[in-house]
Amino acid sequence: MKISNIQNILNRIPSSIYLAIAVLIFASSNSITRILNDIGLHNLIDGRNPISLCNVLFVGNICGLGLMIPLFYRDWSPAILKSITRKDWISLTITSIFTGAIAPALIFTAIGNTSIANVVLIGRIEPILTLILSVWLLGLRLDVWTIAGSLASLGGVVVTILLGGLGTMMTMAGFQIGTGEIFIAIASVITAISSVTNKLQLQSIPLGIFTIYRNLLGTVIFFVIANVLYGKEHFADAFTPLLWQWMLLYALVIVVIARLCWLEGLKKATPTELNLATSLNPILSIFMAYVILSQVPTLAQYYGLSLLIIGVILNFIGNQHQGKMKQKVTKSTDIEKMDTAIGFRGV
Repeated sequence: MKISNIQNILNRIPSSIYLAIAVLIFASSNSITRILNDIGLHNLIDGRNPISLCNVLFVGNICGLGLMIPLFYRDWSPAILKSITRKDWISLTITSIFTGAIAPALIFTAIGNTSIANVVLIGRIEPILTLILSVWLLGLRLDVWTIAGSLASLGGVVVTILLGGLGTMMTMAGFQIGTGEIFIAIASVITAISSVTNKLQLQSIPLGIFTIYRNLLGTVIFFVIANVLYGKEHFADAFTPLLWQWMLLYALVIVVIARLCWLEGLKKATPTELNLATSLNPILSIFMAYVILSQVPTLAQYYGLSLLIIGVILNFIGNQHQGKMKQKVTKSTDIEKMDTAIGFRGV
C-alpha cells in the first residue's frame, strides 16, 4: 500500500479515536516510568541507578527521535521549510523549550517525590486553564455543561489538597504542599498554555517538523540544564544496554505513538473534546497506578476522584450537546446554500 493511501486512511480517522489512544497510553506512562526506575534500583552500577528519571527522559527522547525521522523526513524538504515563517519558528522554539524540556523535567521530578495519584490529581489544573485560554485566544463558547464539568474537576483538585496533607516541605494557607505537588502544578500551567498554542501552530507547521524539532530541541535543552544542575557525571550511565533495551520500547509506545496520536487529535479536535480527553486522564491514571503499582488511593483521593468522575460525565454531556448544535448549524447552512443555488427560499 502506498504511503499516500495510508495517509488518506489516517486522515479519515476521527479526532476522538486519536485522543482516546493517546489518553490510554499516557494514563499508563507514569506508572510504567516508576516501574522502570525500580528496575534500575535493582541493577545499580557503582551505586547509581542506570534507569534514573533523567536518563529515561533523555534516552527515551533520543530513541523517539530515531523512530520519528524515517516517518517524517519528507516534511523537511527545502520547499516546506521555506514556507514556515520566522514568527512560526520563534513560537515553535519557545514552546519546544518549555514543553520538550522544562515541563517533562518537572513531571519526572514530581513522580519521584509524590504518589502517582497526587501527580494526576494536581495536574487537573491543566484542563481548566486550557478552557480559559481557549475562550480567550480561540473564541470558544462554553455551554453550562462544560462549565459545570470543569468546576467539578477543579473541586476534585481542591478537595484532594485540603483533605490530603499532600506533603511536608511547605505550608500554604493551612495545608501542606510538597515539592512534587509544586512541580506538577507548574508543569500543568506550561502544558495548558502549550495545548492552545500547539493547536494554532499545527495549522501552519507540518506534524513532522513540529514533532522532530520539538523533540530535538527539548532533548538538547534538557541535557544542558541537567549538566549545569547536576554535573557531567549525571548521565554517566546513559548508554548502558539495560537502559536502552527498555527505552526502545518506551520510546515506540509513549514518545512516538502516544505523542503523535495526541497531536493528530489535537489538530482536529474541538476545545471541548480536548477538555473531555484530559478529564478522563486522571481517572485512568489512578486506575492504572492501582493495577500496575498496587497504589491504593487515600480517602482524600477517593473524594477528589469522585468529583472528577462527575466532571467527566458533565463534560461528556456538554460535548454531545455541542456536537448536536454543530450538526444543526451545518444542516442549516447547507439548506441556505441549496436555496441560494436554486434561487428561492422555502416558507
